[in-house]
Amino acid sequence: MSGWLGFALAYAAFLLSHAIPMRPRVKAGLASAFGQRGYLVGYVAVSIALLAWLIHAANDAPYVPLWSHAPWQRWVPNLAMPLVCLLVAFALGAPNPLSFGGARAQEFDPDRPGIAGVARHPILWALALWAGAHLVPNGDLAHGLLFGGFTVMAFSGMRAIDRRNRRRLGEDPWRRLAARTSTLPLAALIGGRWRPRGLPDLRRITIAVAAWATLLALHRPIIGVSPLP
Repeated sequence: MSGWLGFALAYAAFLLSHAIPMRPRVKAGLASAFGQRGYLVGYVAVSIALLAWLIHAANDAPYVPLWSHAPWQRWVPNLAMPLVCLLVAFALGAPNPLSFGGARAQEFDPDRPGIAGVARHPILWALALWAGAHLVPNGDLAHGLLFGGFTVMAFSGMRAIDRRNRRRLGEDPWRRLAARTSTLPLAALIGGRWRPRGLPDLRRITIAVAAWATLLALHRPIIGVSPLP
């Protein structure tokens, strides 16, 4: 199915696939049935599949220009994607009870928050960077709705998760857990509330580099457009 209807159906399916499994009772049931790791792997796999459908649906939607294309615009996602891959590689499976993508919450040390010290919501910041950077060279209505919607969803998700955790944990426990983290990337470092300890995990850096290289190589075959400037 192509056109605006196909785009709308793909968008609705993607939004529902994120809204329903994240409801506390549904999430608890899925985590109990498949385990926390199984739930996370399944969530990511479904998200990737639906995202691929949504991107192809946006490509098939009628072209309605919003702004003209310029060669420099392709540099924006190329500069952003290494950061996106680093954020995801360091966030997935890392102890972080304050946001999506963390695991082993009982191992979280508020004095040594790891990637949460860089940004409390690293996965959502990766989503915002990916979407915002790809919005720049895609100046048509369908892709504007796609990438603009993801950018808004990422930032609104940060606020929603903080609000839910404050309510679930209580204000004082939440503040103790979040004391050395920040919503804005590196704000805790700049403010002197957090300092990195030890060397970065080379294994996660390797995973990030491999993911970036894979995405770069597969962009043209899968998406149909070269990402290179």
